[in-house]
Amino acid sequence: MSKINKNYGNRKIRTLRERERERVNFAARIFSFENLLKCYYECRKRKRYTVNAIKFEINFEQELLKLQKELKEHTYKPGRSICFVVIKPKAREIFAADFRDRIVHHILVGYLERIWEPKFIDQSYSCRKEKGAHRTLRDLKRYIKKASRNNRQPVYCLQADIRSFFVSLKKDILFKLIKKHIKNPEILWLAETIIFHNPTSDYYLKGNPSLFALIPDHKSLFKVPPNQGLPIGNLTSQFFANVYLNELDQFVKHTLKAKYYLRYVDDLVLLSQDKEQLKIWRNEVNEFLRNKLKLTLHPQKQILQDINKGINFVGFIVKPNYILMRRRAVANLKDKLWKFNQNLKEFTEPEVKQILFTVNSYYGQFKHAQTFNLRQKLWQKNFGSLQKFLEPVDKNFSYFKINNAKSLRV
Repeated sequence: MSKINKNYGNRKIRTLRERERERVNFAARIFSFENLLKCYYECRKRKRYTVNAIKFEINFEQELLKLQKELKEHTYKPGRSICFVVIKPKAREIFAADFRDRIVHHILVGYLERIWEPKFIDQSYSCRKEKGAHRTLRDLKRYIKKASRNNRQPVYCLQADIRSFFVSLKKDILFKLIKKHIKNPEILWLAETIIFHNPTSDYYLKGNPSLFALIPDHKSLFKVPPNQGLPIGNLTSQFFANVYLNELDQFVKHTLKAKYYLRYVDDLVLLSQDKEQLKIWRNEVNEFLRNKLKLTLHPQKQILQDINKGINFVGFIVKPNYILMRRRAVANLKDKLWKFNQNLKEFTEPEVKQILFTVNSYYGQFKHAQTFNLRQKLWQKNFGSLQKFLEPVDKNFSYFKINNAKSLRV
């Protein structure tokens, strides 16, 4: 072997050793016990009293060490999901990950967020820190004001959503988008493991099995082709949705140069003074989705109209000068209040606290719209016997507190 070839071979060996050393060091950091423990506490905040969380907590240190070993050795595989159907606001098929898998989801998303957050546009609002539905609402109001020049110019709105988005998403396209910006083999391995996991291969049913008949074939993971669709209900699915549709966001903002655009999950809103421009954008968005992301806009869920008719978005009806609640949300609260009154005999304190939590969650939403008359009317006509236990904290009916805890049977 010549001296040149020998030196080249030695450099190649050193490079391979350095890469392996870097991989091991990175794995030691990202899969450290401290990081797993932090993610465990994050998962426990809302899931502590579920059966799987309680089982995990009994011996959580040993469970975390076992999980750490699996991650470092690349023997980790997602566990059995819980599959069930929710029927409100519409029937949806849910695959909830096992508690230990949720910890892994937090590890992966925690790393990927640092890479993608600077890449996401400001007008993408779902499942992002300091964003959410209420930030969406504030920005939409601001955009309406700007587009209409303080309501002096007519403005039109295009609303659309993507047909069966989570079930239609292509896993190979998603993973290519991840690989485009991530080179670390540990993260790529973990992302690939989670993305290409098929929850329908290992699950157990919860709830009423007959409810699955309510799910159309095109909305069920049980009926999609291989390597298609993400389960609704997981942190990773919510984050991957933003990664996938960031391609659309960039196209709308930088190619179409649409100035007033917002996206919440797969619901899109575009504003313009030119109605014909919105029609052109709609066709170009649909073409981009079809060619680049293998998705389509829902043909029956496209609305193009004057903003004065109201924009039904993120749970509210937004008009230029005021905001209203969706009728469905109001009807849901009335239904819950009626049921509470039907069962009202002698509530225990924990039961009244749960009712209080439910009522205040609705009233917390109401405060983001012009709803004083609604809040007052509900209190007068729909609370019924609940007025014995609850009382408004102020004259604006901002929220409620327990009225007479002494009357409760503890």
